[in-house]
Amino acid sequence: MADLKALANAVIKGDQAEAVRLTQQALDEGTAPKQVLDEGLIAGMNVVGVRFKANEVYIPEVLISARAMKMAMEILEPELVAAGVDPIGKALIGTVQGDLHDIGKNLVVMMLKGAGFNVEDAGVDVSPDAFVEKIKSGNVQIVGLSALLTTTMSAMDKTIQMIRESGLACKVMIGGAPVTQNYADKIGADGYAPDAASAVDLAKSFLN
Repeated sequence: MADLKALANAVIKGDQAEAVRLTQQALDEGTAPKQVLDEGLIAGMNVVGVRFKANEVYIPEVLISARAMKMAMEILEPELVAAGVDPIGKALIGTVQGDLHDIGKNLVVMMLKGAGFNVEDAGVDVSPDAFVEKIKSGNVQIVGLSALLTTTMSAMDKTIQMIRESGLACKVMIGGAPVTQNYADKIGADGYAPDAASAVDLAKSFLN
């Protein structure tokens, strides 16, 4: 029987080679892809998320764990698709127009994938129009807007206005160093997340 606890531990430690090896081994032994995802990769990333929130680990460690998960996901994803396992939701994440920062965004993308979401990474410096187009074409339920500069926060406001005017029924969450819950309320966002682990909890809460 595949040792999915060891796989979760490999993700927690950020051991890419071991995470890939154990994922392949579990699949070779006939473990269901969904079980490998839930009890191995997601279980591992959940622990990382809890530790990150408690300030027991920091962004560099989270990124190393997320990379290990990403490498294992490359083996697992085709198997999940073949098995007809649906993602729990579709999210679109991007850094708003005028802003080129992507570490926070990348972390949210990786942690959402680690929680079972299908995630489209829109990249950086994304215009309100581009967000709306991607939402329309991608059947997106949750949109995440990131900004690190106070000067680009207004682009969040414009993007949310344009999404609402287009009549798109998606939930919008915002995050980034200068952003607060007050600002989220002011511009009509559905939620605010102070960090990547909280963004995952928030996104899950939108699905219910």
